[in-house]
Amino acid sequence: MTMLQLDAEALYAALREGVRRLLVPPGGEAAAPTALVGIWSGGAWLAERLQRDLGLPGAPGVISSMLHRDDFGARGLAARGDATSLPFEIAGRHIVLVDDVLYTGRTVRAVINELYDFGRPASVTLAVLVDRGGRELPIEAAFAAARVVLPAAHKLTLARDEAGRYSFSVRERA
Repeated sequence: MTMLQLDAEALYAALREGVRRLLVPPGGEAAAPTALVGIWSGGAWLAERLQRDLGLPGAPGVISSMLHRDDFGARGLAARGDATSLPFEIAGRHIVLVDDVLYTGRTVRAVINELYDFGRPASVTLAVLVDRGGRELPIEAAFAAARVVLPAAHKLTLARDEAGRYSFSVRERA
C-alpha cells in the first residue's frame, strides 16, 4: 500500500493565498473588519503564522472546542492549555476560522458554538489546510489547500517543528 505523502509547507503556501482572498470582507474594505481565529491546536499554529506572514496587526484568536463537544462527557476537561483566547471583539466582525484538518465537521460545529458565546460575528468563513471528506455534519470549507481521501481508521495529524515548519503524519487510530 502506498503511503500518503503531503507537503505541509507547500499546502501552507496555498492556504496563505486562499486566506488572503478571504480577508476582504463581504461588502468590501468599508465593511466590518476581518479577524483570524485558529482552532486549537493545529489551526492555532496556522493562524499565528498566517497573521505574521500576511502582515496583519495584533494577534490572531485561538478557540477551543472543548466545552461544546458532543463527546465532552466521554473526553472530559483536559488541562492541555487549549483555552479560548480572543483578543478582539467578536460581535459584528467577520471571522476567518482556520483549521488544519477538516473531517467530520464536529469540531467546527463545537467551535462555532464557542465563538457565539463571545458575541455574534457578522460572518464566519472556514479555511483549512486539508479537507479529508467524511463529513457527518453539513459543514464545508470556503477554502481547502488540499482534498484527500483516507480510510476512517486513519488519522491525519499536523506537526510543527522547533523552526515552525509543518509536516503531516498518517497513522491508524488506536
